[in-house]
Amino acid sequence: MRYSAEHKAQTREKLLTSSGALAKRGGFAGTGVDGLMKAIGLTGGAFYGHFASKDELFAAIVERELSQSLTLLGSEDASRDKLKRCLDLYLSLQHVEQPDSGCAIPTLGAEIARADSSVRERAEHWLVRLQQAWAKELADPQLAWAILAQCVGALVVARMLASPPRQAEVLTASRAMIDRSLD
Repeated sequence: MRYSAEHKAQTREKLLTSSGALAKRGGFAGTGVDGLMKAIGLTGGAFYGHFASKDELFAAIVERELSQSLTLLGSEDASRDKLKRCLDLYLSLQHVEQPDSGCAIPTLGAEIARADSSVRERAEHWLVRLQQAWAKELADPQLAWAILAQCVGALVVARMLASPPRQAEVLTASRAMIDRSLD
């Protein structure tokens, strides 16, 4: 039975959304094709109608997730106030506790670093665009990179810690340091 192009596009979108959330929650490498497809109610065999390989799906997830980060964090209407509001959301306990609905960089960064060059190039494209948006607003390209790295690092460290008070301490310290650099 042939499915319409619209149905195929909808299934691909569901697969990207579900796989992105699963990858951010538990890592991409550890989840097999069958598990990814089961999450959207299909069999593993249906996967290859949408992607040639699991690596191709990972590349699409990276592209999608990082382009969404740019939309949320570095859009054309970037301002210092918007940057500060984004930092409040990014450096929050909610973001620490809900990796599947948050930024892909802290959760998938190590897997992206081990991926082939085409995936790393896609990630670089979107990270550079985000850095450039912040650099334009801050008038300081190095500060933009430093804030980006600080945010990702703070989230990774906070997620490594077991107690919410310690997690909050890391986030608060990171935010205070960033605020000093923005004044």
